Amino acid sequence: MSTTVEKISSNKVKLSFDIDAAKFDEAMGKAYIKVRSQVTIPGFRKGHAPRKMIENMYGEGVFYDDAFELIFVEVYGPAIDENKIEVVDRPEVDIAQIGAGKNLQFTCEVFVKPDVTLGEYKGVSAKKEVTLVTEDEVNAKIEEERRKQGAEVSVEGRAVQEGDTVNLDYAGSVDGVAFAGGTAEDQTLKIGSHTFIPGFEEQMIGMNIGEEKDLEVTFPAEYHAEELAGKAAVFHVKVNAITETQLPELDDEFAKDISEFDTLDAYKADVRAKMEAQAAEHDKDVFTNAVLDKVIGNATVDIPEAMIESQIDSMLRDFEYRLAAQGLRLADFMKYIGQDEKAFRANYREQAERSVRARLVLEAIEKTENFEVSDEEIDEQISKFAPQTGKSVEDLKKTLSETDLGYFKADAIREKCVKFLCDNAQAEA
Repeated sequence: MSTTVEKISSNKVKLSFDIDAAKFDEAMGKAYIKVRSQVTIPGFRKGHAPRKMIENMYGEGVFYDDAFELIFVEVYGPAIDENKIEVVDRPEVDIAQIGAGKNLQFTCEVFVKPDVTLGEYKGVSAKKEVTLVTEDEVNAKIEEERRKQGAEVSVEGRAVQEGDTVNLDYAGSVDGVAFAGGTAEDQTLKIGSHTFIPGFEEQMIGMNIGEEKDLEVTFPAEYHAEELAGKAAVFHVKVNAITETQLPELDDEFAKDISEFDTLDAYKADVRAKMEAQAAEHDKDVFTNAVLDKVIGNATVDIPEAMIESQIDSMLRDFEYRLAAQGLRLADFMKYIGQDEKAFRANYREQAERSVRARLVLEAIEKTENFEVSDEEIDEQISKFAPQTGKSVEDLKKTLSETDLGYFKADAIREKCVKFLCDNAQAEA
């Protein structure tokens, strides 16, 4: 038997096999044993007809498919492993010669992990933003927390104001006729939230507890109920109660209540520090993505369609898993948004292609630069994952296989590669 491997493009190889006639004849004999139980020949019990009789009746080719399959399974996999070929799709087989007493000759063309021609990847230029946290933003963040600590208290002796929460009854009508869904009692409405029809909340300002009033409004032209869209309506409302949000004083006591700090100044400094850290992390992510876009764009790689489809499959499985966690099925979700599977997959195509391209380019850089990582760096990757399992790093490590450790090593190398690219990039202001 002889096997030759020919690279016919950057993402495809051709394997040529020449199998000895004796080996093919042996496979034909095994195919006969497999097939004979399915063949009925007059004068012979089923499964006992001689091979020659079956071939005379159906032709010698009756055993070709099974004989070929036996040999293919025996030679194809080992040839792939021996030549370290990373296949990404099923092979396209072409049989050049087949028959008893002849060498079996066939070829397999198969898409493989493509070659990557790297462009410039060290010293690429990318814009680096520096986000400054302003005093107003810090104050707004603190005010947001302050509002969370607010308490609703009843209001007596004054009319409704902007920002109040009102308990009300209402009954709506169009041309004097009540409409479905237009009447309710004991409803809660935040004045200024704009959750009701435009003009409704504004007309309630100035009303007192117990007061009743007719509010004249017009439904929006794009209103979801077509029979009401654009129609003038009257709502008869009654104010049952008014509450307002009472906010805590912005002082040291407030800081003590919601944080580990004793003074408002210390709490404010901590808020600023956290906001600046978040801004810096965001700026870092933006710069990293910009660098990777440049590096990936500078490379040339012809991605086999099978790799993109496989990535889409993976993304859809992840999405399906997240839907299942919410009690939903993917088929029902697609029906809800009005898309079939083909259109749904098309939505993922661009993202999937970029993901595959990025992975291939970064792998090529890692190989070129020959990055190595220490056990400590691998442990750092494990420590990032450990909280998701509820185990300590040491306990988790005891459960990991060599394959698992290989994944964490790959993650550590990838992190080192991305850092290398960013450290060597030119930051544009």
